[in-house]
Amino acid sequence: VDGPLDRDIMVTSNDVRVVIDPKSALFVAGSQLDWSDDLQSGGFKVSNPNAEVTCSCGESFSA
Repeated sequence: VDGPLDRDIMVTSNDVRVVIDPKSALFVAGSQLDWSDDLQSGGFKVSNPNAEVTCSCGESFSA
């Protein structure tokens, strides 16, 4: 991918830019993306109010 498309949605917070396509945006609307520096489970964590099933790691969900 060369970069975001004109139809993509871009959100910037604290100098971090997140780009998402419109179809995926339907599934992640209202979600919160957080970052953890924890040694064992560090990385991005997604909190999605639309999720029907989530994993304990906070990285995947089913909507």
